[in-house]
This record gives sequence, C-alpha cells and structure tokens, in this order.
Amino acid sequence: MLGDRSYRTLFTSLRLVSKQARGGYARVTTSGDVICDERDNTVMEHMARSHPNDYPPGINSPAGFLLLSDVPRGPRGVLGPYVQNGAGGPIGRTRVPEKCSTKLVIKKTATKLDRNYVICERDRLFPLKECAISIALAVGLITGAPTLGWPSYANAATQALPDLSVLISGPPIKDPGALLRNALPVDNKAIREVQKPLEDITDSLKIAGVKALDSVERNVRQASRAFKQGKSLIVSGLAESKKDHGIELLGKLEAGMEELQQIVEDRKRDAVASKQKELLNYVGGVEEDMVDGFPYEVPEEYQNMPLLKGRATVDMKVKVKDNPNLDECVFRIVLDGYNAPVTAGNFVDLVERHFYDGMEIQRADGFVVQTGDPEGPAEGFIDPSTGKTRTIPLEIMAMGEKAPFYGATLEELGLYKAQTKLPFNAFGTMAMARDEFDDNSASSQVFWLLKESELTPSNANILDGRYSVFGYVTENEDFLADVKVGDVIESIQVVSGLDNLANPSYKIAG
Repeated sequence: MLGDRSYRTLFTSLRLVSKQARGGYARVTTSGDVICDERDNTVMEHMARSHPNDYPPGINSPAGFLLLSDVPRGPRGVLGPYVQNGAGGPIGRTRVPEKCSTKLVIKKTATKLDRNYVICERDRLFPLKECAISIALAVGLITGAPTLGWPSYANAATQALPDLSVLISGPPIKDPGALLRNALPVDNKAIREVQKPLEDITDSLKIAGVKALDSVERNVRQASRAFKQGKSLIVSGLAESKKDHGIELLGKLEAGMEELQQIVEDRKRDAVASKQKELLNYVGGVEEDMVDGFPYEVPEEYQNMPLLKGRATVDMKVKVKDNPNLDECVFRIVLDGYNAPVTAGNFVDLVERHFYDGMEIQRADGFVVQTGDPEGPAEGFIDPSTGKTRTIPLEIMAMGEKAPFYGATLEELGLYKAQTKLPFNAFGTMAMARDEFDDNSASSQVFWLLKESELTPSNANILDGRYSVFGYVTENEDFLADVKVGDVIESIQVVSGLDNLANPSYKIAG
C-alpha cells in the first residue's frame, strides 16, 4: 500500500516533469486517479496566494500551484519548498502523456511502480525514464530506500531506475567554503591534495572528546606532506600577475600548519576549528590566485549588463526585531562571478545603488528567507534609464562545462544527470527568485536557503538547475534561522571584489 506521503510525492514529481509531457491537464483525486481534461494542452500557471508558504521561491510571493481541497493532508516539509506547513502539498494539476477521455490510473493499492512507464487505462504508455532526476524523489520515497535518505513509510517493491546511479555517488558537501573552493576554475591537483585533508578535519572533530585529536593529527600530517611534495607544482600554477600574493599566502599556510600541529600535540581540541578555518582561507586564496583572467566569454546579448568577473564579498547588516537574544547581525556573503557573472553582477550593481538598504525581509518560512520586492506595483528593479524592470536570465553552471547555460533549466535542456557547480547544499545558499514559469524573470528578489540538502546526494535535489545560485553566506549563516518577516536590512556593503564588476550601471546613474 502506498502511503499518502509516497503518493503525493509521486504526483509532485510528475508535475516537475510536465514540460517533457504531451497532452492535457489532469487533476489528482483522493482515490489516486488522474482525471484527464482535454480543454487545453499548454502549461497553466496556478496561483496559490492564499497559501504563501506552499510554493517555491519566486517573484512577489511567487506563483505556485493550485491546492486542491481533496488532496490528503500530510506532514510538513515532504518535498522542501513544495510542501510546507502540512497543507497537503502543492500538487495542483499535472500534465498527462496524451488526451484520453477516461483516466490515467495509478491506484493507491499498488505494490509496484513500473520504473519506465505509468500505464493509462487505455494501455497508453507514458515514458518517464527520461526524467530521472524528477522522478527520483518519488521512487526514493515510495521504496523507502536508505540511500536516498527517506524513512520507510512505504514498502512498495520497486527497483531504482538505472539512470539514477548519479544520485547515489556519495554524501553532499555542505560547507559553503568547500563549495566555493571546489567551484573555482582551477585544475591543480597539488593544492587540492592539501585542501582535502584540511577539510576532513571537520569530520574528525565529530569524534567525542580528545580522541578526535588522533584523527586530526593524521589529517594535518597528510596535508603537510602533500604541501611539501607539491609546493613547486602549486607555485607553478599561480597566475603570473598574482604570483607574489600567492607565494605570500603559501608562506602563511605552511606556518599555520605547523601551528596546528602544535595545537594537536598540546591537546587543545577547542583551538582546532578556528585554525582549520584560517588555513582553508589561505588555501582558497591560493586557488583564486591560480585563476588567470576571466575563463570564458559571456554571451553577446548579456555582455553589456553588469558582470562580476571574479568574486566579491559583501556584508549584510540586518536589524532583528522582537528578539531579546539578537538585536542585529552581520552576514558575510561571498558572491561567485566565475560561475554566475550576470547574476552576481546584477546583485553587486544593486548593492552599490543601495537598493536593499532599509528593505524588510519579506518571507521567512523556515525554508527560505527572501527579500528584494520594492514598494509599489513593480516586482523588481526599475532601471531609471529605461523606465522598465531590469531582468536577467536564468544562469546555471554545470560541472564539466566551460561556461554557464542561459535561459533554460537543466531539465529543460535534457541534462538530467548534470550536476551544478554551485549546488543548493549549504545552509545559506543564495539564489535569485523568479516566476515559476518564466526562466528569465529574475530581477532583484533573492532568497537564502535554510535547509541543507537532505533529499538526495550532492547536486541532485529539486532546486539545483532550476534557480540561479550565485553565492553562499560564509559567516553567521546559522543566524539566518532567526530572521523574520519585517526585520530590516540596514545595509549591504561590498567589502572586496568591487573592481571585478564590469559595466556598473550605478556609476552611469550617479
């Protein structure tokens, strides 16, 4: 028997693959039937204004899905942003393979879900195996497969899709610093071999008490050995224009590892984490010094937009109301223009216009914190030079690609196995909000993720490849959970990297 939670997830996944389907609309009923509607064959936008927490991040409390009264209620948070507050889930309508006058049926009493097809009552076949990433959520939940991290609420006997092997490659990287280091356009094995054992200290510190120090000591020795053996290769990998700075950082890194070794020998467990963070900052700086110029050309149609050709760091100061334990907080955010130059450039340009200063937090539901909707009828930034809303394209950098994809989700491009360079893995992942059915509608509204990626392993969740990630909160990110609707962004200031901004429109406006 498929539980309500499993069944609801299946149909939400069918909704996610609607753009690959052909045919009319369908309505999910409590009996588990999908009733065809032959009136229209195009995707319809359904608003859920009365349920502001039941849909994914989008513009102006974004359009979501029509919530049907006959959809069974279920536990909160089944599918991240798609199910919130026990509302039963934004299943709404989904598309079916082709027009049929009767029903497309999957009964709740089913004990097996065919891994390739959903069978129509008239024996029509709906090929779903092309949509591996979307349907993975349903398959994982229905089977209760431990590799997908789902509790075993259902015991349906079904095989995992062969195409889902990419989804079980290992645990996700959740540290924002590690994600940013790995996202750099750098291919220097020697520095990566120093980086990895230093990052592994985090797992070593999960061991209780001073016993953790034995594991930390092995990590430090491995990093030191890799540094000594690969130093010449690391130096040779530095960009000529940044070599002096890179060598300076290498000196600090070498001295810092000796200090960390002494901390371990002195059994000062509490001092390890701060020293580890310092050393990894040096590693990240060295890796940035290996990037020579900007690695690719932005498409011609976007070349005149504000572009961040590199990285920038901003401090966002938030005034927190009605919290006796937290009056204000400064969040440090690293913006990644290497992987999202248009998106990050747009944000930095707005920051320099002081667009966000004094703006309230407009959504804080336990899943995301969102802001950027200006007062008045406009849902984004109105460019004073044109009098129109300035929008930017969806921008996704996939692993193994030399430049981002623009204007389409990875699913729409058919890249179901593709992994993103900037995944929604870290608490405090920063991305652009947009209209659900318009990939290129982002303007000024941004959101920060308040959940770590737990649905599937790294780079395989329902947000990756659908929204433009362009940075991570790297300091004080835990306090994002304390931010509420009505709290005020007092200021956002660029503290480094402003010289990487090309075509700044704020200077023209000034």
